[in-house]
Amino acid sequence: MSAKKYQVVGIGNAVVDVITRAEDTFLDLMGIEKGIMQLVERERGETLYAGMKDQVETPGGSVANTIAGIGALGAKTAFIGRVHDDALGRFYAKAMTDEGIDFVNPPVAGGELPTSRSMIFVSPDGERSMNTYLGISSELGPDDVAQDIAEQAEVIFLEGYLFDKDKGKDAFLRAARICRAAGGKAGIAISDPFCVERHREDFLKLISNEMDFVIGNEEEIKSLFQNDDLDKDLQAVADVCPLVVCTRSGDGVSIIRDGVRVDIPVQKVVPVDATGAGDQFAAGFIYGLVTGTDMETAGKMGNVSAAEVISHIGPRPLEDMQALYKSQGLL
Repeated sequence: MSAKKYQVVGIGNAVVDVITRAEDTFLDLMGIEKGIMQLVERERGETLYAGMKDQVETPGGSVANTIAGIGALGAKTAFIGRVHDDALGRFYAKAMTDEGIDFVNPPVAGGELPTSRSMIFVSPDGERSMNTYLGISSELGPDDVAQDIAEQAEVIFLEGYLFDKDKGKDAFLRAARICRAAGGKAGIAISDPFCVERHREDFLKLISNEMDFVIGNEEEIKSLFQNDDLDKDLQAVADVCPLVVCTRSGDGVSIIRDGVRVDIPVQKVVPVDATGAGDQFAAGFIYGLVTGTDMETAGKMGNVSAAEVISHIGPRPLEDMQALYKSQGLL
């Protein structure tokens, strides 16, 4: 047993996901670009929210979803995030706590920025179009990272979306350095190639100097060094980071650890809702990492978690993931 209080601590946007089904014609009518995540201003967010019908609200945020998935597997987890002391913020904090995750930062009273929310429209083909108003979560900074939390993490996992503000970058550096100084490991989800476009130099500096692992999809990995060739880009990242994990949708997963590459195939399926697929892959993979499995098994755990979450609406697993892993010989 580890002497650390937490196996994994996540740091990222604390966002309430508001999910509904929508036809492509509705997306066109509302001016929503299909299949991507867009940041929106408060007024635009309120307009989109008003247009949603039969919506489901769940606690979300990319790394928060990953932490929830890891916690559902029985690991000890915590989440560093920022919510307002409003109805959505209290809902978010309670929901995370009810899932067994230590939500270590209490809702913030005062100020004008409300709790963040993402309006997610799921098309008939399973594609999700995300329109996110960041609100107070974008104000997360180094003061939100408590030393006694970061140093009690075996692994700390960071969310690339927070890179848009200097205080978010500073929070990352503080969390990673405290964790690693105490013998833990730090990793990052790249989150979005557009984040890399805006902050490539800082991303590369962080990955090269502060990270023990990085997880991204094909476009995210290719955005780092821009060789326009996945194999070359994977190798370029592997040259500066000990562990690189690349998800390639229906084409499987490629992992390079200390120069050794493993490619893991995946069965192609049509998703009911692709929301959270990458987040839950990361959950399964990191669970394998902290429990000491080999890379192939960890990759397969990630694939099983991703397959489960795309089989239903919502970004978090509904089935007993331990049982699913056992049924496939992974535990």
